[in-house]
Amino acid sequence: MKRVIVGLSGGVDSAVAALCLKEQGWDVQGLFMTNWEEDEDGYCTAAEDFQDARAVARELGIVLHRVSFAAEYRERVFQHFLTEHRAGRTPNPDVLCNREIKFGVALRYAERLGAQYFATGHYARIVQGPDGPQLHKGRDAAKDQSYFLHAVQRRELAHTLMPIGELEKAEVRARARAAGLAVFDKPDSTGICFIGERPFREFLARFVQERPGPIESADGQRLGEHRGLAFYTLGQRAGLNIGGRPGHPELPWYVAAKDPARNALIVVQGQDHPLLLSAALTTGPLHWLAPPRAAAFPCTVKVRYRQADQRAVLEPLPGGAARIVFERPQRAVTPGQYAVVYEGERCLAGAVIEARLPRAQAPAVA
Repeated sequence: MKRVIVGLSGGVDSAVAALCLKEQGWDVQGLFMTNWEEDEDGYCTAAEDFQDARAVARELGIVLHRVSFAAEYRERVFQHFLTEHRAGRTPNPDVLCNREIKFGVALRYAERLGAQYFATGHYARIVQGPDGPQLHKGRDAAKDQSYFLHAVQRRELAHTLMPIGELEKAEVRARARAAGLAVFDKPDSTGICFIGERPFREFLARFVQERPGPIESADGQRLGEHRGLAFYTLGQRAGLNIGGRPGHPELPWYVAAKDPARNALIVVQGQDHPLLLSAALTTGPLHWLAPPRAAAFPCTVKVRYRQADQRAVLEPLPGGAARIVFERPQRAVTPGQYAVVYEGERCLAGAVIEARLPRAQAPAVA
């Protein structure tokens, strides 16, 4: 039997991943990672999650290892997270967490434990193709997590298993219940990777200094004061504390832009205001999970998790970057987030969004 180490998080998805592999005859062991050691406010659930992971391992009759990668997480993921916020951008730490921690140091640790493979409870699929391992969307479109996995190195995918990628979420819970796993109805985690669910602004304020400045309308009218550009993201509605304004319609306000030079937050009214829409974007260097393309080609793109695929044309730029032109303008395209490129079910590539282009500056889709 080949040994596989399963990243057991204490949730139902990783539990069923371990269950599936054991049923398939693998030599299964579990690995629980503790990567955030500050719990001053009680929001981190690592202790509870570990007890759930222990119960799963006991029920399945497998060994459970425990390890902390807190130093690596802080250095490789969290510092970048803070740097981006301080620059007024909106990072996605889950992408780096997957690349650097789960499919980086954790996979190397699994190999030191004698494993040939590392497995997780991600809703995605690894398909062996003529050009090597391919990352495909999970069968459950509502839970597909390929967006978060696009930055993982292909050589790591060759040593990775994702057993529940073929399953629907309801089937995962049903299998856990039938196997007597107590986590079968445990709610999904929606917080920051390894940090947990907590009031985000208060958490960020522990690490990023507030720099108050004006909140302005698109025509320059001062409407209020913000806490610091780091604490807001494009498209945001909540937390602006503007309220009704004389001379303006009774419509909600949304963050449309940031002006770092003046430390100003620009807001507009209406969910589909033109300043919220982008016809194209430019990226940093693409990370390819397929042979790189040298010429422009049609594809679909996601600019945020759980977004429906958006038809677009990707045009390679010098230095490995790209320009992506959408068939339809996209709302709240956010620098610091990721544009992830697909061809059908296959994830081809992804990159950090560097800039968004309004309709007037975007080339036409061929």
